[in-house]
Amino acid sequence: MASPKPFPFDFHGYRIVIAGGSKGIGRSMALAFAASGAAVSICARGQTALDETARTMAAHGNPVHTKSCDLGDASAIDAYINAAAETLGGIDVLINNASGYGFADTEEDWAAVFNIDMMAAVRASRAALPYLSKSPYASILHTSSIAALHPRPNMPSYGAMKAALSHYTTSQALALAAQHIRVNAIAPGSIEFEGGLWDRCKHEDPARYTAVLSKIPFGRYGTPEEVAHVALFLASPWAGWMTGQILCVDGGQQLSR
Repeated sequence: MASPKPFPFDFHGYRIVIAGGSKGIGRSMALAFAASGAAVSICARGQTALDETARTMAAHGNPVHTKSCDLGDASAIDAYINAAAETLGGIDVLINNASGYGFADTEEDWAAVFNIDMMAAVRASRAALPYLSKSPYASILHTSSIAALHPRPNMPSYGAMKAALSHYTTSQALALAAQHIRVNAIAPGSIEFEGGLWDRCKHEDPARYTAVLSKIPFGRYGTPEEVAHVALFLASPWAGWMTGQILCVDGGQQLSR
């Protein structure tokens, strides 16, 4: 699906911080905000992907900041958020996009999604709050999943933690409303991009790939750009009266169970 051009939102003057922004959905969000005029900071563990994304963002002429960060490490999160705020001159929008991709019912997978999908969002929010409280545009956006909406026998840890993140979104929205800090989440469906989960599945487990595809009413997998477009809307003044919402971006996938 072709991207609408130009982007319909103007983010000049905004400082956007994306925790988990070098690949897939996070990368598309970073590029979309940069193309819309924002100063953008991203973090991830891999330096190569950070550098490539930074070069692409910098082509738009706005300030760019990157930092290698293990989002499973509380002290590393604090250091990243503070460095991003110092470089950009503050924070207007925090996006928590990282995932530990723990799908199995093992101690390791539960720990991965708890530390990264859930606690990284909690810790980054705490660290960013002093900066967000000074912003007239303040909002927080979490990346949840449609896996949070229904029980699934094959991914208990991931689904449960995304459900917890969705609940945290609503609780956090209520807690921060008095400070006029909006909090929302996006729940993507099955999103395909090079090197991502469904791209690998297409080659390694084509039967599963086809089975999931057959349950998407639009007849195709989603793209990271389509999720990024919703992030632009939720961070913009056009969504200024929206908080505590979880928006599905899935081509109707969760409707066809």
